[in-house]
This record gives sequence, structure tokens and C-alpha cells, in this order.
Amino acid sequence: MTDQPPSSTEVTAGQPFASGREADVFLLDNGRVLRRYRTGADTAHEAEIMAHAAGHGYPVPAVFSASGPDMVMERLNGPTMAEAALSGELSMEDSAVILADLLRRLHDLPPRDNGTDGDGSGSGSRETIVHLDLHPENILLTDRGPVVIDWRNAGDGPGDLDTALSALIIAQVAIGSIEHPLGAAVDAMLDRFLALAPGDPVRLLDEAADYRRQQLTMSPDEVAMIGAAAARVRAGIR
Repeated sequence: MTDQPPSSTEVTAGQPFASGREADVFLLDNGRVLRRYRTGADTAHEAEIMAHAAGHGYPVPAVFSASGPDMVMERLNGPTMAEAALSGELSMEDSAVILADLLRRLHDLPPRDNGTDGDGSGSGSRETIVHLDLHPENILLTDRGPVVIDWRNAGDGPGDLDTALSALIIAQVAIGSIEHPLGAAVDAMLDRFLALAPGDPVRLLDEAADYRRQQLTMSPDEVAMIGAAAARVRAGIR
């Protein structure tokens, strides 16, 4: 990751072909895209986590350079898991299976400091790599299989927190606190995910709810309904 990133003049002539809550993505050529944080946030930590995950065989985009708010990455072709579910290409059950499997594989990775179990109560408790924003919009279905994107929040932490956050985000869509084209249809995905998810989805659910409340990209209305989303997660545990 030593290549120099493109200068601002190389990408600002055109409009971004994709935008999220925090970043814009520009097409550089057939094999590369540039993602630029509008807030000026630094990408070094994110690139480090992605390199660590990739080094252990986890499916992430290749990173060619990272400097300041700019990250040049492999261009991936394929729909998001949410788009595939919306088009009917992927069922809600299959979506839940893929999401649970990606979390399980992620939580099997060692943390960057090679830490050991914290309280000895299982893989959901020990320190591992956590994404903290793993949901259907951050999974691309490519020719080489599902690939996880948007590692902005990732780091080392307990797997149960990661699982709880994925469940909570899906529940926010299911109850309508986050507007999404899939809407209440993800209710079925949530219940299947809770049955398959690694670790314990509710052990750190309160911590996950507090974490979501601190997200600056969430609206006051979305924050106000986090408690209701958490209740939906608990109701889905059988």
C-alpha cells in the first residue's frame, strides 16, 4: 500500500458513482475506485484492519493505497446483498445464512495483538476482529463470493458485540426506524439470522444499543427508536 493516491483534480472532475453517509466513491479505471471521506477522516486504521483480515483469508477488497481521507481499492462487480434480496435474486433465508457465516468467519480471526480469551466463556467473549457495521448493504456478491466492505468502524473486540450490532441494524429496518426499500420484509431475515448467528446476540445488546446511539450519521428519530429495535431482537430469540 505504498502507491500514491490520485490527487483531488484526478477525481473531482466527475461525479461519484456511489455515496454513503460518510464517503463518496469515484471510479478511477476498470480495476480501481477511490473512496473519499467527506469528513476528512483518516483511512490508515481501516486499511490496517483490512490488510490483517485479508492476510488471514477473509474476503475484503484489495487496498492499493491509503492516505488521509482517500483509499484506493479494488473495484468489485456485483450487487449488494440488499440489492440481490430486493430483486428476488437472493432469498431472505439465504441472506441470513451468508451474513451469519461471514460473522462466524470474521470472529474466527485472531485480533491484531494476538490476545486470548477474556473471560473464557467462548468465542463471542474473546477479543477478535469485529466489523461493527456488518449488514446487507456492506456485503457485495461478486464472482469470487461475498465480499465485506466499509471497514470504517472495525477493530479488535468481543464477537458478541459485533453479532448484536448486526442484529440491531437489521431490526431497525424491520421496525421501520431506518427507511429502506426492503422494509418489513427483513423481519424474516432477522429471525433466521438470530437462529444462526455466532455467539450470543443479546449478551452485549445493551452495549450495542449504546454504541448505535453514538453514531453521528443517525438521525434523532432513528436514535429514539433504538430501544424498540433492541426489544425486537430480544423477541426473536427462542
